[in-house]
Amino acid sequence: MSTVAGVTTQQQGFVRRAGADSAYVLAGFPIAVVTFAVLVAGFAASVALLPLGVGVFVGAGTMLVARLFADIQRLRLRSLTGRLRPIYKSSNGNVWQRALRVLGDVQSWLDLIHGIIAFPIAVITFSIMVTWWALTLAGLSYFAWDWALPRGPDNQTLAELLGFGDSPAARIGFYTVIGVVALLTLPLIARGCAALQTSLTRALLTGVAEMRNTIAGLRDQREAAVSAEATALRRLERDIHDGPQQRLVRLAMDISRARQQLDEDPERARSTLDEALGQTRDTLAELRSLSRGIAPPVLADRGLPAALAAVAGRSAIPVDLAIDDDLAERRPSPEIENAAYFVVTEALANAAKHSRAGRCEVTVVRVARVLGVLIRDNGIGGAHISKGHGLAGLADRVRAAGGRLAIASPPGGPTEIRAELPA
Repeated sequence: MSTVAGVTTQQQGFVRRAGADSAYVLAGFPIAVVTFAVLVAGFAASVALLPLGVGVFVGAGTMLVARLFADIQRLRLRSLTGRLRPIYKSSNGNVWQRALRVLGDVQSWLDLIHGIIAFPIAVITFSIMVTWWALTLAGLSYFAWDWALPRGPDNQTLAELLGFGDSPAARIGFYTVIGVVALLTLPLIARGCAALQTSLTRALLTGVAEMRNTIAGLRDQREAAVSAEATALRRLERDIHDGPQQRLVRLAMDISRARQQLDEDPERARSTLDEALGQTRDTLAELRSLSRGIAPPVLADRGLPAALAAVAGRSAIPVDLAIDDDLAERRPSPEIENAAYFVVTEALANAAKHSRAGRCEVTVVRVARVLGVLIRDNGIGGAHISKGHGLAGLADRVRAAGGRLAIASPPGGPTEIRAELPA
């Protein structure tokens, strides 16, 4: 039963897709005709009037009209692919400066070129689309109007010319087969025609914007990585200075004092050495804790589930841990594992310091190609990235890994930290 339902849903998806592609192609033809006529006339007029100086303003106006038509095409494209609108140059200054700025905008020229080149492609795809729909509808409905066609003694049908005969049954069967074949191939034809139009629209009307958006995203990701590493280094320096470094200073002083006491008061020297030994153990424990925060060996050796289980076991707040079993077998990349580990450890550390929570829930799941991390506590809430507490560095670390971080922490709680990382 479920198989039949799945096939039916897939068929409905094909029908909807074919309808959307056909509507996109058919509606694009009149838009392309109007766009071509207006832009060619405007461009020709601007070139002709250029010696008089008026051509600059006519050309700028033509570019603005091309931008309007391009926005219409991007709006149509967005319904299929969700593409974004590019950013044009600002038009500040006097009339001459505005006109020259419009004429100097690369995207405006791409809009104009698209309006001209899209016309022949729209003519071709529109003709193919109309022909295929005509074959489909005419072939499937031929049985209903075959009787109404006038036939003279010298008329020969296509079925008769191909040797199928001229009987009503032969004609109806022949044209019905053509209609069925056209219907079965209609989704592919519609997809191909729509793809031909959308590929040109994407290349000229959104390609530059997408490239700029990608560059901006990579720049932001690089800056986030630099910021995250700088924050981590400052934190490590502070932790070493406040912890192990102070203990090592104390250890050196204790050993020096024990050395002076060794001849005069051996028992007191022994007591001082015992204190120094305790300082050594505490220093080693703090160094191990710091190393776990940087790159825990268990994460590299056994994967994210084992590392997070160790974190949950050491947490000052009881933690309910739920992790996908396959993360130990099909492990994400080391960068993503480190980022997920850092998210959980930092969130639990912040919860222990600031949330007054009595319990935390940590959930790590992989859905498709996204690794989702959710940390939820029942504390007092009020956490925000701008308020610090390590959350700003946490956001930078997630962005540096190409992911997204969302924090919901209303006053009174609960606090939810969600991270989505590429996996």
